[in-house]
Amino acid sequence: MTPSNERSYYAVSVVGPDRPGIVAGISESLYRLGCNIADSSCAMLASEFAMILIISHPKPFTKTQLAEELKPACDRLGMTLSIRHLQSGEEQRREPLGEICQITVYGADQPGIVYRVTSALAARQINILDLNTKLVGSDEQPVYVMLLEATLPGGVVPEDVEQLLASLRAELQVEIGIRIVTPVEL
Repeated sequence: MTPSNERSYYAVSVVGPDRPGIVAGISESLYRLGCNIADSSCAMLASEFAMILIISHPKPFTKTQLAEELKPACDRLGMTLSIRHLQSGEEQRREPLGEICQITVYGADQPGIVYRVTSALAARQINILDLNTKLVGSDEQPVYVMLLEATLPGGVVPEDVEQLLASLRAELQVEIGIRIVTPVEL
């Protein structure tokens, strides 16, 4: 592979109605362009499908070229495309500093759960690495589920996070669980 200083990096987002073949169609276009997918996340959200990709291509290569080549595939698949050029260093994956914890929230669906929990974490400089939410249960009794991974800054332990979220647990009438996640070395 070409050294990173001789490559252009882009964050590519594709969103649209879910259907089979989206990942194959977008990745085929990138492959034909000679792009490398360095990092990615894909998910179905309600009836929508979302992809976020960090891609690279040997220089010279422009955002305009990338957009022109991806647009036909996106149009064919009914997807909306967004591209951002990454500055030098932004393409580097940053390993989380501090302990990683998993926080789970379960409770009756209501506005503000994500905001209230994440703002309490942000106030303590707890960085969110991954967050997923979904509605389960029935139309009569919907249950909101939020799962997130976060890194704890130095000096913060899971018990501190539990104490931080205790008032929200009572106020929002939700269950909140916190546990340390031990990373697996490959």
